[in-house]
Amino acid sequence: MAEDKRLTYFPKTKSECPVCGAPFFKEELLTGRGRMIAGALTRDLRRLYEPSRKFGEIFPLIYTITVCPRCCYAAFAEDFFSPPPDALPGLEADTEKREKSMQRLFDALDFTEPRTLKEGAAAYFLAMMCYDHFTKDQSPTIKQAVCALRAAWIFCDLHRRLPADNYDYLALNFYRKARFFYAQAVEKEQTGTEGIGAMKNLGPDLEKNYGYDGVLYLYGLFEYLHGSRKDKKKRAAALSRAKTTVAKIFGMGKASKSKPAVLLDRAKDLYTDIAKELEKLGGGIDGMDEPSAE
Repeated sequence: MAEDKRLTYFPKTKSECPVCGAPFFKEELLTGRGRMIAGALTRDLRRLYEPSRKFGEIFPLIYTITVCPRCCYAAFAEDFFSPPPDALPGLEADTEKREKSMQRLFDALDFTEPRTLKEGAAAYFLAMMCYDHFTKDQSPTIKQAVCALRAAWIFCDLHRRLPADNYDYLALNFYRKARFFYAQAVEKEQTGTEGIGAMKNLGPDLEKNYGYDGVLYLYGLFEYLHGSRKDKKKRAAALSRAKTTVAKIFGMGKASKSKPAVLLDRAKDLYTDIAKELEKLGGGIDGMDEPSAE
C-alpha cells in the first residue's frame, strides 16, 4: 500500500510478551490526514466514522488491545507489559484455552499481519478472558465491560459486511456480557470491593471519556435493553435499580450543568423509557399478575 494511504504501521523495535516471552511487532494506528472523519454518536456512546475517499472505512477500536501472536495473551496497552506477577502462572496455563476459544469464533486469525475486523473482535474476547487473572487493584471488571461492549460493536460491523454469517447473534451475546460486567462494575464500585480508577479512559469509545457517569448510564441502558424479561418481578426490581442509578447522572444543581449535554439528554431519555416500562410492569411488582416468560 502506498505510504500516504497506510492506516497502520509496525514499529522497528520488537515487543516481548510477559507471559511466554515471544518477540513480536505491535501494530500501531496512524492518525491525521483525514483518516478519521467523525460521524454520528450512537445511543450506547459509540462514535461512528465516515469513510473517506482516500482511506475508505476505518475502525480505530480494533487496534487498542495488544495481543501476543504466540500465546494469545491480550490486554489494553497500559496493562499488557505489567500483568500482576501472581497472574502469570494462570495466564500461561490458559494458553490452550484461549486458542480454542478463539478458534470457535473464527477459522483463521493472524496477529502478525495488519488487523481486520475479525482480529479486532477476537482481541477483545481474549482480553476479557485474560482480565479474569488480574487483581482488583487493576479494575479488571470495568475493563471486561468495555471489552465486551467494543466486541459487540465490532461484531455489528462484521454483520453489516457479512449478514449471512450470524455475527448479529454474537453481537447480541457480547451486549449481554457487557450488561453483566457493567452491572458488576457498578456494584463493586459502590460496595468498595473493586474500584474502577485503574482504567484511565472509561470511554466507552476512544473519542471521549464520559467517566463514571458514562458507566452509570451504560449500566442503566443495558439493563433496559438486554436485561432478562423472564420474570416480571425480577425485571421490575432490576429496572427500578437502574432508574435510580440513571437519575444520579442528571441530578440537580451546578454539578449536572458541568456534565456533557449529550450524556445528560440521553440519561433523561433513558430514565423516561425505564419509567414507562415500570408502569407497564406494575402488576408484576405488586404480585397481581403471574410472572411471564418470553
